[in-house]
Amino acid sequence: MAIDTPEVPTRTDEPVLSVRDLGVDFYVDGTWYPAAADVSYDVRPGEVLAIVGESGSGKTQSSMALLGLLPPNGRARGSAKLGDRELVGMPTKRLRRIRGKEIAVIFQEPMTALNPVFTVGFQIVETLRAHFEIGPAEARERAIELLRLVDLPNPEKRVDSYPHQLSGGQRQRAMIAQALACDPTLLIADEPTTALDVTVQAEILKLMRDLRERIDAGIVLITHDMGVVADMADTIIVMKDGRIVDQGAAADVFRNPQHPYTVKLLDAVPHLGKSVSREPVTTEPVVAPAPVLEDGTPLALDAQDVVIEYPGRRRTPTFRAVDGVSLQVRQGEVVGLVGESGSGKTTIGRAVVGLLPVTSGSLKIVGQDMVGASMKDLKPLRTKVGIVFQDPGSSLNPRLPIGESIAEPLLLHRGIKGAAMQREIERLLDQVHLPRAMRNRYPHELSGGQRQRVGIARSLALEPRLLVADEPTSALDVSVQAAVLDLFQELQREHGFACLFISHDLAVVEILSDRIAVMRNGRLVEVGETSQVVHDPQDPYTQRLIAAVPVPDPDAQRERRVARDALLEAQRAELEAEEARQAADAARHDAVGIDEVDNERTRGTGV
Repeated sequence: MAIDTPEVPTRTDEPVLSVRDLGVDFYVDGTWYPAAADVSYDVRPGEVLAIVGESGSGKTQSSMALLGLLPPNGRARGSAKLGDRELVGMPTKRLRRIRGKEIAVIFQEPMTALNPVFTVGFQIVETLRAHFEIGPAEARERAIELLRLVDLPNPEKRVDSYPHQLSGGQRQRAMIAQALACDPTLLIADEPTTALDVTVQAEILKLMRDLRERIDAGIVLITHDMGVVADMADTIIVMKDGRIVDQGAAADVFRNPQHPYTVKLLDAVPHLGKSVSREPVTTEPVVAPAPVLEDGTPLALDAQDVVIEYPGRRRTPTFRAVDGVSLQVRQGEVVGLVGESGSGKTTIGRAVVGLLPVTSGSLKIVGQDMVGASMKDLKPLRTKVGIVFQDPGSSLNPRLPIGESIAEPLLLHRGIKGAAMQREIERLLDQVHLPRAMRNRYPHELSGGQRQRVGIARSLALEPRLLVADEPTSALDVSVQAAVLDLFQELQREHGFACLFISHDLAVVEILSDRIAVMRNGRLVEVGETSQVVHDPQDPYTQRLIAAVPVPDPDAQRERRVARDALLEAQRAELEAEEARQAADAARHDAVGIDEVDNERTRGTGV
């Protein structure tokens, strides 16, 4: 196709990739187990095909089979043609010439996919020189050009940065630059935005839309985020248990899903602004709660001008992670704490449960002053405060059956043993809707959702008055997430505990929270009732945060994208105008200062 062709090819072009009856099997203990079967689809130039499904549905393995990237115990069968070349069964030597040059992959986690001992520029140069006869200087210039193409700030400097020196969004941009180095005809993006904040995710999706038009590549987008699918996809394939259960144009699948599983998947997706009905939007300032409740019980959480710092080491200065935060949580209230990575929200959660010291300010948790408190002072607090961690797999002891993990707090703090302990374990398992027979299973024998339920049961074992939930659903599939959120709401109504719900997913926070607090760079920029923050945000940062959240509706998402671009343009123009005013004021001040100096010199010489 000529470079100066003004428009993207129509969908009647020959497919870039044609997959027919593709199957993937794994050999375990003498038996072949199918991971995917009868997978068939086409990808055309400039088309985005989204493969969606939950963990274990076979979407990633069926795509990795195209490039021969299955583990040693895996095999692929069927047909997958790149143009007129058969990929399934192709010798590894020939596949190496195709990988990176004609088919590129954007992996889910760039930190593990990029080599930590080489700069990102070296890794892009390596890709270029492996496929083209090109000199080092020319390859470096091309690497800088690619980093500029993906909007990486200061590409001339970042080309010499190592992966750990970049943020998550910057690492993802560097990986996209490497994937695009050879102008591939097919791009496979495996959960490219899962680990990113919503604002960075919106930028990466905008970048991928622009690149689709620039390089005219077919894109296979693997994800379980239906908001991302609504934003990007032309065609959708829905997979369950290794098979395609639904497929069609994106608008058709969203409006008229054919398979019950697709209906269930779409129903489980949180929809920002439509999850629950809230009180009418008000712009009146939110009145801070009183220091104590009507019955004299202290607030569950009362923070005033809290500062939390991480001490410096050698040449590394002290880092202030939380700067002057004031926040209250009433008994029985759920407050959502949202913000991007590095905003300080998890630091606050860790300080609330006594895992980090408070540098200055006042922090009282269910009446206990946390500033300067010793370990002896904090021990009674452990029975009043619980925490649900982000990753239940790493927070549960792998050597203990889940029954013992749940029982451990009861044994340590209340000395419950024997038959009474068994009754408590059964009661807690019943509350989180887990079969009692699972008490003797180990964490690795449970699914992610089941492990998270065990974490919730353990945190509620001592019936705390305050629960800190740190991203408890971020690693879960949407249907499992929906079940955990329903359980969380049920338990909160039953126990009446206060909750600080920490998350970057505003749609989830909207479902659960009575109020929302928004953090940025260690500071609290906005606090308000849920309806006010979601529908009428006041701070410019909150406005950008809300506008960046994708919704699972192609038409609505298209409108939100246009509105977000307009908002960003308006805020950018306002910022440039303010910078221009400040520069003019500074120049005027300097000019006045110079005139005064000249006058002083003139008077001093008597001229």
